Amino acid sequence: MTAIEILSLPFKQDSINQISNTEQYLNYPVIYVLNGKKEAYIGETVYFKNRMKAHLKARKNIDQINLIKHDEFNRSATFHLETKLINYFLGDEKYTLQNKSKTASDFTHNYYNKSYYDQQLFKELWQKLYEQKLVNHELHTIENKDIFKLSPFKELTLEQLELKEKVLEFCEKQVQASTTEYGSLLVIEGEAGVGKSVVLSSIFYTIQERAEEASSPLYKTENYLVVNHEEMFKTYKGIAKQVKHLKGKNFAKPTPLVNTLQKEQKKADIIFVDEAHLLLTKPDTYNNFHGNNHLEELLKLAKVVVIIYDQDQVLKLKSLWGAATLEQLKKLSTYQEEYQLSNQFRMQANDEVINWINAFKRKQVLPLPHDENYEFKVFETMKAMHEKIKAQNHQFGLSRVVSTFDYLHKKDGGTYYVNESNGEYKMPWNTTSTKYTWAEKPETIHEAGSIYTIQGFDLNYVGVVLGPSVQYDAAKDEIVIDTSKYMDKGAYTGTEGITNVNEAKEKIVLNSINILMKRGIKGLYIYASDEALREKLLSY
Repeated sequence: MTAIEILSLPFKQDSINQISNTEQYLNYPVIYVLNGKKEAYIGETVYFKNRMKAHLKARKNIDQINLIKHDEFNRSATFHLETKLINYFLGDEKYTLQNKSKTASDFTHNYYNKSYYDQQLFKELWQKLYEQKLVNHELHTIENKDIFKLSPFKELTLEQLELKEKVLEFCEKQVQASTTEYGSLLVIEGEAGVGKSVVLSSIFYTIQERAEEASSPLYKTENYLVVNHEEMFKTYKGIAKQVKHLKGKNFAKPTPLVNTLQKEQKKADIIFVDEAHLLLTKPDTYNNFHGNNHLEELLKLAKVVVIIYDQDQVLKLKSLWGAATLEQLKKLSTYQEEYQLSNQFRMQANDEVINWINAFKRKQVLPLPHDENYEFKVFETMKAMHEKIKAQNHQFGLSRVVSTFDYLHKKDGGTYYVNESNGEYKMPWNTTSTKYTWAEKPETIHEAGSIYTIQGFDLNYVGVVLGPSVQYDAAKDEIVIDTSKYMDKGAYTGTEGITNVNEAKEKIVLNSINILMKRGIKGLYIYASDEALREKLLSY
């Protein structure tokens, strides 16, 4: 046997009984997929018969066994491929998964010839599954889905696993502690692309599993994952539909959750907050938030609050976090800890590229760095950049043009455009989808995405339009932000209590640029509307 073999059997005791004890795979590492019409379970074992007998007693809504075998399987390989299959089955969205999450002790270590199993053999395996109609999509389609990228089953790095164990320990200890008016707070900080949301997705899934286990300190706890971002909210709700231990009702936006818990006079056990820099730091009566600060209200309404935070991703003055504000809220909490994530995962770029973007955020224009593994390019026209993005999208998928919010964009059903500086080329602003995130819709290759459609998500290649608010002063040799040209007027509401309003507005614009530039996994393209800035960039 030199190729992957898949043996399909009815999920019945007779099937197991008919297997001859001389079969070589009975005492050999194998992978299996159990499936029914709507649900599936993925596993690996070296004791196939015994494992199936156990599943027959415990598994519901299953009617078929698919045994996967190969001559070169070993226990490390089958465990690794099992984890990989779970993630891809989640992204495939054909079945609701019955699997539980991995623990730190299950960490998929490095092993001999891992790249062979990870790439060549897995592709062969997936193709077999695809041919037998056990899955709906090919690999490249799944890899570009946000539901796949935020999978709670993702293989974590040692740094991420350390964080996960720390958070689980914190939650189990603090949820049982007597609390005062405010709950305990754990702050996880890290810049764009360090894998914060992936870790949070994994942690929340494990928490929800333990909430169903009578032996766990978290048994019957009421927990929520909160995100103040429509596109990410869609993704989390999509994940909840595909895995057995998650329910849509446990995912919420902050204002509705605060209002519901206050109305019902209830206190949640644990509230996780992704993208906590998007929480409001001022009342927003128009959107029915009457408190002073989202995080403060959440601390009153939960025994434990865990937040993912990056001060350089704040996009509205009414969400403007300062170090002093966060420190004050930390002091209010019953008990608080913090953790810093640092390793960049999204961008396959060297330090010089990351440093260039960070310098731009500080209004410095450095010579363009070179990276053989990451394409970084400046374009003379928006049209040329869009054509390049379309070519990359055709080859790799998930490549899009995005823009700073320097062009009129209303939610009135009309079409509004991002325009080239000379007016010769224009792209319509993004539309919104009821189910999928913006970049996953094929037709959005012809649109320009705003910061609100793309924050928190990956693209393979990103083309960034730097609009009229982003200028270059040759005399000072620095970036100048003309805040009056930034068209997201909602970002500027809530100036009360801000000492230097223009500096705060400038920070909002620079934060948006930083986020847009850090979306691309494989490459970053830039078109600058301002002629002086465009010439300066092109001179490099």
